[in-house]
Amino acid sequence: MAYCRQEGLILPNGDINWNCPCLGGMASGPCREQFKAAFSCFHYSKEDVKGSDCVDQFRAMQECMQKYPDLYPQEEEEEEEEKPADPLQEAAASEASATKEEAASS
Repeated sequence: MAYCRQEGLILPNGDINWNCPCLGGMASGPCREQFKAAFSCFHYSKEDVKGSDCVDQFRAMQECMQKYPDLYPQEEEEEEEEKPADPLQEAAASEASATKEEAASS
């Protein structure tokens, strides 16, 4: 895993590092294809509101995840303030951070 820690979520060439532990196993579970389609769409989105063109892919991913509630528990509305992080949100935040770091170093 040292390779992933060095490279992060986004590889130097701009591709997604599907082996990054920050994805929380989403890239290898039963909904991996739907996750990869949704996250790839988001990553490569050129829309003003990044990812706004990816609704169908995210919907397919959500529908798949609902078929496996033991693997992908749904967050409840009244959960405590300290709730577990959503791997997709973490990955998006990590990507945004990596993009800012790359822009700053350019």
